[in-house]
Amino acid sequence: MTAATTATAATLRHIVMFSFKEGTTPARIDALVAGLGALRQAIPQIAGYEWGTNVSPENMNDGFTHCFTLTFASAEDRDAYLVHPAHQAFVGTLGDCVQRALVLDYWAQ
Repeated sequence: MTAATTATAATLRHIVMFSFKEGTTPARIDALVAGLGALRQAIPQIAGYEWGTNVSPENMNDGFTHCFTLTFASAEDRDAYLVHPAHQAFVGTLGDCVQRALVLDYWAQ
């Protein structure tokens, strides 16, 4: 399968995981979750959105507790999301509570 075929036949997933600074309140985390979820209405290129908290019994999450999956129909849609003013404004709010972030994009197989 060529890159062009993959781009048209598969779905692009954008995975974001956060670990939070000690002392971050549940209300602040809830606000962050709501803010990221609101991007779906603000950025039409987001084809799908879901999130959840770690429930794995394996204890291999390395401090990451929250996972967000955004779905895009193309790399161009993902790229438009990354530079969108609403996304950039959201990213600007993370410094006060996010200890670490992990981002991974992949074409769903």
